[in-house]
Amino acid sequence: MTTVLTPASHLTAADRCDRCGAQAYLRVVLLSGGELLFCAHHGRKFEPELKKIAAEIQDETERLTTVPNTDSEDER
Repeated sequence: MTTVLTPASHLTAADRCDRCGAQAYLRVVLLSGGELLFCAHHGRKFEPELKKIAAEIQDETERLTTVPNTDSEDER
């Protein structure tokens, strides 16, 4: 049997941390199946343990420090 993982979609404002309910920036796909979502704070807090049980970790915390492009030409 072959398991094919589909590419994970980007996390949105609707994705919430399973620990505190804040916006999620990390998706942890578990080796046992299923997934967990975490805000940046809880992702960092639980990272050592999550790495032990994760098949994949999708980390989008860089979005917290990225400045959106506000080029005025795009607004025309």
